Amino acid sequence: SIKNIGKTPEEAIEEVRRICMFRDNLPEKQRPDIEVGISTAFGCTLEGTVSEDWVIEMAGLLARAGADSIGLSDTTGYANPAQIKRMFRRLYAEIGDEKMGGAHLHNTRGQGLANVVAAIEVGVTTFDSSLGGLGGCPYAPGATGNIVTEDLVFMLEAMGLRTGINMDKLLAMRSILEEGIPGEPLYGYVPLAGVTKGFVPATPQQ
Repeated sequence: SIKNIGKTPEEAIEEVRRICMFRDNLPEKQRPDIEVGISTAFGCTLEGTVSEDWVIEMAGLLARAGADSIGLSDTTGYANPAQIKRMFRRLYAEIGDEKMGGAHLHNTRGQGLANVVAAIEVGVTTFDSSLGGLGGCPYAPGATGNIVTEDLVFMLEAMGLRTGINMDKLLAMRSILEEGIPGEPLYGYVPLAGVTKGFVPATPQQ
């Protein structure tokens, strides 16, 4: 479908190839990494079911086009944990660890953090999130935005996974955000309920 960005998937992949060629012609120290996220990889509000085979084939084409890392994006909030595991396993098998990208998840149907845990279990270590869950997709009815950074960091730290983010300072940022964009809906459970009594952040591994 060209209803979103005005390009077919094949045309978008060719655009990535041109970008990578441009990058490769820059002086070596000025070459940025090219990170690609395959949007609506788990389902689309315009097309419905998305072929998993086609998503993985696109990942391979993007890797050969020169992208440094390729991840999967649940742009419309369709994904479930079983699907996340299956697709990221297939992605790893297709492009290998060197080009393995992260997960861009939305919480539209309340599956965001469950999908993070599923992705972690199959080796994904990079996740997109946003303060207060800001963001969303104009093509996803009822979208509540990206997964909430405050909730994500709390969950990871509570699981013993060190994020390097100070939870107190992160929560304090919420009031700054509210002042900066008054009236904008903000999401998240930890900012409302607070961290659990006795919460201890994860300690760095030795």
